[in-house]
Amino acid sequence: MTARGGLHRDYYRRGPDYRCGEMMGFREVRDQFGFGGLVVGRWVTREESALAGNLVFDALADLAFLLNVPPATLGLRQSLNLAFGTGGQPGVQAHYAPGTRTLALAKNAGAGALAHEWWHAFDHYIRDHLFEPGKSVRFASDAWLAEVPVRQHPLNQRLEALLATVMLTPDGAEQHDYVRRSVALDRQVGRRYFSLPTEMMARAFEAWVQSRTEIKNAYLVSGTQQSEVARMGGYPEPDHLAAIDLAIRGYFEPLGQALSR
Repeated sequence: MTARGGLHRDYYRRGPDYRCGEMMGFREVRDQFGFGGLVVGRWVTREESALAGNLVFDALADLAFLLNVPPATLGLRQSLNLAFGTGGQPGVQAHYAPGTRTLALAKNAGAGALAHEWWHAFDHYIRDHLFEPGKSVRFASDAWLAEVPVRQHPLNQRLEALLATVMLTPDGAEQHDYVRRSVALDRQVGRRYFSLPTEMMARAFEAWVQSRTEIKNAYLVSGTQQSEVARMGGYPEPDHLAAIDLAIRGYFEPLGQALSR
């Protein structure tokens, strides 16, 4: 989960004009990106909903563009629900609720958190597609750490390689320094959070999104380069991020090709 800035009229964005200047509401977001359910809070005004609908539409379109997948892929076969201005948690601007498979954005916040929280949803969804059943772990990153057997499939091998790229040294023999830095962060805050596999993967993913030069979207992702967590070493460093880039594209590009057939 993430706590970031509030909802404003303007967020820095550089990318294609997918909407051709048209307004997109949350119903269009649901339909275009394949969400299963949509809830907008009763205290969200029409103006706030219209503004947020455009921001969320552009952010998700940018994410689909970067991943090179069909837009409807982001709804995870309509298993993922979207909530705006409802179902939040005190002090938290955006979160993914695995019990209801809901990606929730707070009305006056959530900016910069979308990529991080979408990865949590994907991590949850893909667990049963990547790993054999058997152990009671809900996320693929946790199942990988628990050494649950992988289902044999070429795409699964690529996804397993992505997990290993984030967590292990290039030779696969030791924990990556990114893991050790995350453990050190936990010691500083006095609880286990930064070193959770789910959180390390989500931070690696959002750092990759922000590192891409062809798209810049402050509503989709922010804080991986200049935030306090970044200064404390909580995100992959450039050389590591270059390897993560190859691994992410090595998985999502063939996935997108398969889904486009």
